[in-house]
Amino acid sequence: MVNSKIQAAEENLLHVYNRFPVVLDHGEGMYLYDADGKEYLDFAAGFAVTGLGYNCKELNEALKDQIDKLYHTSNLYYHESCGEAARELNRVSGMDRVFFTNSGGEAVEGALKSARRYAHTKGSGRFEFIAMENSFHGRTFGAVSVTGHDSYRKPFEPLVPGVRFARFNDLNSVKELVNEKTCAIILEPLQGEGGINLASREFMEGIRALCDENDILMICDEVQCGMGRTGSMFAWQGFGVRPDILTMAKAIGNGIPVGAFAMTKEVAEYSLRAGDHGATYGGNPLACTAVKKVIEIFERDDIVGHVNRVAPYLTRRLDELVKELDCVTGRRGKGLMQGLVITKPLAEVNQRTIEEGLLVIQAQGNVIRFVPPLIVEEKHIDEMIVRLKRALD
Repeated sequence: MVNSKIQAAEENLLHVYNRFPVVLDHGEGMYLYDADGKEYLDFAAGFAVTGLGYNCKELNEALKDQIDKLYHTSNLYYHESCGEAARELNRVSGMDRVFFTNSGGEAVEGALKSARRYAHTKGSGRFEFIAMENSFHGRTFGAVSVTGHDSYRKPFEPLVPGVRFARFNDLNSVKELVNEKTCAIILEPLQGEGGINLASREFMEGIRALCDENDILMICDEVQCGMGRTGSMFAWQGFGVRPDILTMAKAIGNGIPVGAFAMTKEVAEYSLRAGDHGATYGGNPLACTAVKKVIEIFERDDIVGHVNRVAPYLTRRLDELVKELDCVTGRRGKGLMQGLVITKPLAEVNQRTIEEGLLVIQAQGNVIRFVPPLIVEEKHIDEMIVRLKRALD
């Protein structure tokens, strides 16, 4: 049965993913189950999406209720859930105005357009972007243009012009690229795909000061590192460095496709106008119901506090592996977004972890990426370590 399902998919889907031979059927909390009933402890969370884990009953019920009422309408009209979700997302993100999208890539596209529109409205003639090496911002055309990996960029060149790359955590390399055409600097406070690289406080503060001095917008991409994962609701809050534009997606909907880009009042005043941007499904009632319910659960259950309580235990157990195993050479990250640098081939390790009933993902630099649901407990971390050690043996 499983093999026939895989074969049907292979025959009908465009082959753009290196899929593993697993057909997932359902999930519960920290665990996923395949069509044969095998259990998998999930430390990938669908690429840092399911912060509340699988089969969250309260969220399920809220979505079912909304489906019975309305799940799509034109953006020419208001609906209650959109306004409520926007208010709550602005409140917890520290921003002032928000636009809902369907994905993280779309959120980045909107942020880039907003920065260009801001410069155009102010009559500065600025249009260039400074991005970071080893960054990842998505696979849409604009997003891949500011992604700092040749492997993602080269197949689609020529890309959007006016993008230059600085070295992450090297403020001087950023300063060297700033000129009269620079409209924005975009960075992830904690790079995910790029290898779990955490920005230093000095770097974040330096970028903020550089932007303020030169009328340049600071864009923080928190599609992966936002929504509680690093120990604050959004990663910028842990640095005390507020961006001008913030992108988010993934965990804000716990698996319902939704993203957003948000901005300060000043940027909104000089940025997008009616007709400049749109999204047929962006901000639909179902997605917005997910956002407001996820925020409600996060705050009521103190998910961020839980991350801060359990993350040091994950850090300690991963550090122990660095000391115990010759094939593990380093750990890096923050909160529940961690990485182990290993010497073994990642493809081989991924296959072994699946055999052991453990789901993890990889990142650049031969890094195993750990981004579990934020409801993870110490017992799950212990269980993960046991299965991972067997996979690395």
